[in-house]
Amino acid sequence: MNATSSDPLFSPDTPDNQTLRAQVAPTDWVNPTPKGRYNLVVIGAGSGGLVTAAGAAGLGAKVALIEKHALGGDCLNVGCVPSKALLAAAKRAAAVRDATHDHVQVPDGVNVDFPAVMNRMRKLRADIAPHDSAERFRDLGIDVFLGEGKFIDGETVGVGDHELKFAKAVIATGARAVLLPIPGLEEAAPLTNETLFSLTELPKRMAMIGAGPIGCEMAQAFARFGSEVTLFETAGHILPREDPDAAEVVRKSLERDGVNLLCAAKIERVENDGDQRRIHYKLDGEAKSLGFDQIVVGVGRAPNVEGMGLEVAGVNFDPRTGVEVSETLRTSNKRIFAVGDVCMKYKFTHMADFTARAVIQNALFGGRKKHGDLLVPWCTYTQPEIAHVGLYEAEAKEKHGETLKTYRRDFAEVDRTLLEGHTEGFVKVHAVKGKIVGATIVGEHAGDMISEISVAMRAGMKLGTLASVIHPYPTTAEAIRQIGDAYNRDKFTPTVAKLFHWWLSKTR
Repeated sequence: MNATSSDPLFSPDTPDNQTLRAQVAPTDWVNPTPKGRYNLVVIGAGSGGLVTAAGAAGLGAKVALIEKHALGGDCLNVGCVPSKALLAAAKRAAAVRDATHDHVQVPDGVNVDFPAVMNRMRKLRADIAPHDSAERFRDLGIDVFLGEGKFIDGETVGVGDHELKFAKAVIATGARAVLLPIPGLEEAAPLTNETLFSLTELPKRMAMIGAGPIGCEMAQAFARFGSEVTLFETAGHILPREDPDAAEVVRKSLERDGVNLLCAAKIERVENDGDQRRIHYKLDGEAKSLGFDQIVVGVGRAPNVEGMGLEVAGVNFDPRTGVEVSETLRTSNKRIFAVGDVCMKYKFTHMADFTARAVIQNALFGGRKKHGDLLVPWCTYTQPEIAHVGLYEAEAKEKHGETLKTYRRDFAEVDRTLLEGHTEGFVKVHAVKGKIVGATIVGEHAGDMISEISVAMRAGMKLGTLASVIHPYPTTAEAIRQIGDAYNRDKFTPTVAKLFHWWLSKTR
């Protein structure tokens, strides 16, 4: 369905949202006349689809790109871009609040102008939108069709009144937020990441359901803005997929920011109670309830596979896990490939980007790039951040047993973090005979720091080599080099020490 005047993406109707619409869902757009058989037809113009289309067109392929809602997908419109703009404002609010810790005197209290924060977010989103705009991709030589794409057969896609023939096609339709099957939840009109950024007033009392990355990031941000935030999680601790030690560091930070954490809580039902939404839940076997002005659901993603005619195209899929693909991202129809959230376990913008790069080679040139060969880091942008790459400690122990060694450097022992007062957190690296098999960082700038370890893993660099990489002093990333030092000291066994002392005695 095309964007409409009531579309929450473009609400409220501000100049910045009008600019956004003009870029990613222009109402006056006229679809081109199809130009014969296309080398590549891409369905979906989120991160994966845009990279696929631009890369293929840059190599000289004749490309058509179809988008039914708004170019840019989740990342630009309702994901990475707006959320990180809010996190930046919340981080500054916390810095002012905590300035007295460094003996910097500021007036009592922090006054956050929430409507202005949201307007800033919308302006920044509109400023970035030209990179993903329909006009830009038309200028790249791509035929851009706005409308719903649907397979007519195994080599044809229909969009509006047009039929597009293809040699190869790529499904890049992404995923969407879904609601949990909690009685009364839908009637309470909860927000998701797809509607949260349309808020114009700060909710006084906010419930976040789900303490995964989205829930933790937004719970912390809105608590810093001044909302009374309660975060519900069915698991026993927040960020249940992350390293438990790292999640514990973030938990303490959220509680300091005033987030009320209710882990191991089972929500029984939701009901409208006058102007508020009341959540009934059980905690430790006791029935309780709390009232809220807004509820935000931060769990549950479903791949966008319905209504596309995948059945007639011979493409196998599962409504829960998405389009089925081989290691080379080919579907059960050899002409059709898929990328990004619609088919991948890891639903990250950078995963969509790099699966798209692989598909360009595989679809156009018969390449054999495998998505399983990709080394995928990720980050949760709470403060402190959690970043990870490779295997978690439990996975690494199960796979490598006694050969695994885990090295940890706490930021309380690193000069730069001591000086800045960011001593919570650590770098933890798992290695087998010096080969890095996984790492977790929790702390300031963890998302930036994890790239150094990712590069080392991709290059086959061992921990001993990392110890020889000179880092500027004082920097937080020195913790990574110091882990290399710890590995080298670990190799200095009693037997090696005896040989070393024997050699020194011979050279006196």
